[in-house]
Amino acid sequence: MSRLPGFVKNNSLTLAFGTGFLLTLVGQAVSGHADFNNQLVTDGLHPVGFLFYLTTSDFAVDVTENWQSEYLQFFLYIFGTVWLLQRGSPESKKLDKAGVESDREQKVGDHAGLSSPRWAADTGWRQKVYSRSLGIVMGAIFLWSWLAQSITGVAAYNEEHLRQLQAPVSWPQYLGSADFWNRTLQNWQSELLAVASMAILSVYLRQRGSPESKPVGAAHTATGLEG
Repeated sequence: MSRLPGFVKNNSLTLAFGTGFLLTLVGQAVSGHADFNNQLVTDGLHPVGFLFYLTTSDFAVDVTENWQSEYLQFFLYIFGTVWLLQRGSPESKKLDKAGVESDREQKVGDHAGLSSPRWAADTGWRQKVYSRSLGIVMGAIFLWSWLAQSITGVAAYNEEHLRQLQAPVSWPQYLGSADFWNRTLQNWQSELLAVASMAILSVYLRQRGSPESKPVGAAHTATGLEG
């Protein structure tokens, strides 16, 4: 038990946001269930129970369409910031550091230390994969969640059409539909706006003590500094 406070402190960022995620997911499920039943009643159908709603495509598509846009944001940001710069932003690397940097700067291969991850010290394919593993995993989760959105989305779309006595559509047809791209693009635009806003606002604004901000007294032109 004596280790618990230290564990919580050392992992408080993940624990806090993980707990927030679970609470908001529960909140989404509760409100989504109520909204789903309101739609059923409007269509002259019987409402469903909460546990049954959790297994529906309506709930699944609402969840996955948000997940895919978040992981797209991280995927693009991780890879984009290797080469793309923003003068004066702590979200950017220093202006002379664009690119993948040298083995010495990245502490890989012969430049790896005793505490470096084992694959970082490798000189073959393991190092190449590990050197890009964060972006690869983020990209893979994005593609998986986008696929899940399309599959659950076509199911939810067809359920609604059947309730309205309209013909269902196939998965390829749904991928070209306005419903699929409306769900997708309304999430993408908000994520891209958030990243662009963070990059430029952090040039001029500060948050004392946050690693996402420059030190309060740093010059607006200082790039790649963290508070």
